[in-house]
Amino acid sequence: MRGREAMGNFTKIKECPKCGEREIGIGHQRGYSDITPKGKVLGSAIEYIVCTECGYIIEGYVKKPNRFKGTL
Repeated sequence: MRGREAMGNFTKIKECPKCGEREIGIGHQRGYSDITPKGKVLGSAIEYIVCTECGYIIEGYVKKPNRFKGTL
């Protein structure tokens, strides 16, 4: 894994794969941007790992993945 280090279910990013920047940030979408599992009412917020230099979204995750169990 170039520029990455495994960390549980997530990946600890060490640099942007697009521009090589080493300062990485984390953020989330606001408002009604939750992702909702098919056939369920409650969803989860989406969190992103972002390059602070070029703005590239490196990875995205739902904060409550257990809400998606049994949806397939």
